[in-house]
Amino acid sequence: MDKINLKKLSSKEIEGIIKEWQLPSFRAKQLIHWIYHRFASSIQEITEWPKSLREEFSKNYFIGNIKLIEKKVSADKTEKYLFELKDSERIESVLIPDKQRLTLCISSQVGCPLKCKFCLTGKIGFIRNLEAWEIVDQFIQISKSLIKENRRITNIVFMGMGEPLLNFENTTEALWRFKDLVEFSPRRITLSTVGIIPALKELPKRAPNVKLAISLNASDDTIRTYLMPINKQYPLYELIKTLKNYPLKPRQRITIEYVLLKGVNDSEENAYSLCKLLKNIPCKINLIPFNPWQGCEFERPEESRIVKFQQILISKGYSVFIRKSKGEDILAACGQLKAMYN
Repeated sequence: MDKINLKKLSSKEIEGIIKEWQLPSFRAKQLIHWIYHRFASSIQEITEWPKSLREEFSKNYFIGNIKLIEKKVSADKTEKYLFELKDSERIESVLIPDKQRLTLCISSQVGCPLKCKFCLTGKIGFIRNLEAWEIVDQFIQISKSLIKENRRITNIVFMGMGEPLLNFENTTEALWRFKDLVEFSPRRITLSTVGIIPALKELPKRAPNVKLAISLNASDDTIRTYLMPINKQYPLYELIKTLKNYPLKPRQRITIEYVLLKGVNDSEENAYSLCKLLKNIPCKINLIPFNPWQGCEFERPEESRIVKFQQILISKGYSVFIRKSKGEDILAACGQLKAMYN
């Protein structure tokens, strides 16, 4: 019989196993604590258990781990982690320090099927969805490496490789595991999506109340379809209608992400059009000046143009932030993940 990976199991399934083994119920709590809080990589590390129990349990179960292959550190202290999965596929995660925050950007797919023109990950194409445990294990493995440095992840963003809502079941399961097993507050988790409308409508019903970010990048269908082919399937008017009806708690806002591309979507006309499009949607806007990569067809706009775009949005009453790019020198910035290096 093949051994079962305990990280694939829910808390109820773990409790069921402990019951089957006719062990006290507190053994389930101990097991969950050692996996998700002590970051044990093997059953043998669970020293609260008698050696005989560890050895017997190890015959049927194991604690799976994605494998860290390489870590790169940017000049601005951003860290990029390359992980290898059991089938030898690879993914990347990025750790971003910012004042009192330490944000982990995690991946939800190996590659990405969306082929957004400005994103390097899309050039890889889609390989497969990550399982829920592989999504959560990015947090576990990096958290474990931070213990010696006395650092702790404060925020999680689903903004790495892949489109989370195209991996809906595993993404929502991972969100529940962050809440219930890792005991990480959903208020500190942001899920970024291009707007897969059927999944977007289901998300509030099926997942904890995490923050929502929408990768918009254009204020009309022509430009958005050129940049993001998925817009043909889910056009702007449908997406905007869905956002207007999206259930938000008091004072909660949707984050609108807008990658600024020189000569494509950065004009004053584009800014005014964006103001009109987002009317009556409780939101804040993150402007992301394009992060270039080798062979790309786009350029970053001049600083004056970026600031002008921001000023127009602010003049119409929006909260607008220019996101500072981090990790560009190690291809760790937004849209630069590719998981191809050795």
